[in-house]
Amino acid sequence: MSNLSLNNSHFISSVLSNSPKKGFKTILRNSSIMLALSLFLAGCNDNNSNTDDNTPVDPVITLDTELREIITAQKLTGDPSTDRELPSIDDPQAQLGMKLFYTKSLGGDLDSACVSCHHPMLGGGDDLALPVGVDAEQPDLLGPGRVHSVTGEHYYSGAATVPRNSPTTFNIALWDSYMFHDGRVESLGKTPNKNGNDGLGIRTPDVAFGTSDSSAGINLVAAQARFPVTSDEEMKNYTNFEGTTNAEVRDNLAQRIGNYGNPLGGMLAVNDWLVEFQQGFDAPDGTAEELITYNNIAQAIAEYERSQVFVETPWKQYVQGDNDAISDTAKRGAKLFFNSQENGGANCSSCHSGDFFTDEDFHVIGMIQLGRGKGDGESGTEDFGRYRESLDEDEMFAFRTPSLLNVTATGPWGHSGASKTLSHAIRTHLNPQQALDEYDWSQLNPAIHATDSVIFTQRAIDKLVQNRAAGIPSIEDITLTDTEVAELVAFIETLTDPCVEDRECMSQWILDENDNNPDGLRLDAIDQDGNYL
Repeated sequence: MSNLSLNNSHFISSVLSNSPKKGFKTILRNSSIMLALSLFLAGCNDNNSNTDDNTPVDPVITLDTELREIITAQKLTGDPSTDRELPSIDDPQAQLGMKLFYTKSLGGDLDSACVSCHHPMLGGGDDLALPVGVDAEQPDLLGPGRVHSVTGEHYYSGAATVPRNSPTTFNIALWDSYMFHDGRVESLGKTPNKNGNDGLGIRTPDVAFGTSDSSAGINLVAAQARFPVTSDEEMKNYTNFEGTTNAEVRDNLAQRIGNYGNPLGGMLAVNDWLVEFQQGFDAPDGTAEELITYNNIAQAIAEYERSQVFVETPWKQYVQGDNDAISDTAKRGAKLFFNSQENGGANCSSCHSGDFFTDEDFHVIGMIQLGRGKGDGESGTEDFGRYRESLDEDEMFAFRTPSLLNVTATGPWGHSGASKTLSHAIRTHLNPQQALDEYDWSQLNPAIHATDSVIFTQRAIDKLVQNRAAGIPSIEDITLTDTEVAELVAFIETLTDPCVEDRECMSQWILDENDNNPDGLRLDAIDQDGNYL
């Protein structure tokens, strides 16, 4: 009977249930009748083998069917870049922005550039837990092996100086609400698909929380490009621009690049920037004073960064109809990712939602806290996250949900880069207390300050528990098997555009020795083995 189809089983049940009681007993006693009935039904199955009811269920087809139901329910398209105005890397402003991105002339002491912490071949970041901006022993060495000089000012001896992990520049044009881990650059309108360019204002650290900065620029990316140059640890340093305000730093940099005025630290020895700005802004007769303003510097850098759109992922191919684009392991991982805990999933998409895989909101996770902190707490080495900006107690230790596109290329992970593997980052989300208790501190680079890490991380975890008890939507502890964690990793790996790991594909976003060098201060990035990135 186990080989009968569902319809045949219903047929037998009907025969038996509709037989007179006496006849029913007779059928049960008569094995020959049952055998004949089974053979008859088996013949019916052969004659109807092409019908949906009788076709054996293919588990792969079932997996695809279930996953496509999820895709439909969550209204996924696979491509978050649609319906947006995005620059090409070939656009004149993006080309100008790339040259500015690579020049150390935007560093206060001429030893750091935007690319120092955001190189295209390092995932749009620096492949370090915590960045080393100014005063690197070898300014052109990026990634592992980049260390801070032991003689640098104001720092732990040789320790990483920047307090948070470098956010990737990849797909930066797809953010509509916030920049930075704590959202200190914020679109007040948060209009979808506008990248902050909706006419409703952008708040920056230069103005009060919740108010619009009239100098922010045309979008979120231009607004964020105004701030790394003002950070002592990232680019400003403590010599030429010591004691200056943010506005004064920017004015001095514009004069330095523009070769006018009397900038602190003096003029550049070589300066061919005017023609670059004339080309970038299509103003062949423009003067340096007219064209080389910090607003234009930030706008050009922003266009270069905004051109870094990498969304051609295997997952996109799958969503758009190619069932063979990802493995069955990845498909099972996708089910875990998108399904709620009640439905047997890990509930990842409650925060990593939509085609961009982020809700652009802030959550307390309890990731390991490393580094010198942002100046919070009694010791000044703690990091309060979003609370620093909002002063909302519910957001103490909360950080922005990162996008997961290209995430395999953007590690280490966490706001302080404490997770060296994706599986560790996942396990930290599943049970942050266990992750802290079992953290391997021996893996840390000696340049990472971790004196109070256990205390500070425990406070964040305690806050998570407190938020849960208060009914604030929060991640919950979830138990997954090693196999399920591996399936999640397999799915997340499908969210990476192969281009970002291909030097030839990425070459159009990278300057090298053959490109124009307007001031002789281009950062020609090398790795710790001396190879060009």
